[in-house]
Amino acid sequence: MCLAIPAKIIRTSGSQALADMSGVRRPVDVRFLENVKKGDYVLVHAGFAIEKIDPKEARETLKLLKSVSFE
Repeated sequence: MCLAIPAKIIRTSGSQALADMSGVRRPVDVRFLENVKKGDYVLVHAGFAIEKIDPKEARETLKLLKSVSFE
């Protein structure tokens, strides 16, 4: 099973970006997407941004993920 996490782009530099995932900032490769800019929300899988998503959808998905217990 694969899982992609919503993340907000904080800054970009070429094919690299810094993304915020629920308060955790990580480098993300954005080479598979066009015109990624600061403030965009993307789905991140294995360190790669694989799709741009609507901010409302990102917030709803993050809310659902926070409500799931992984114990």
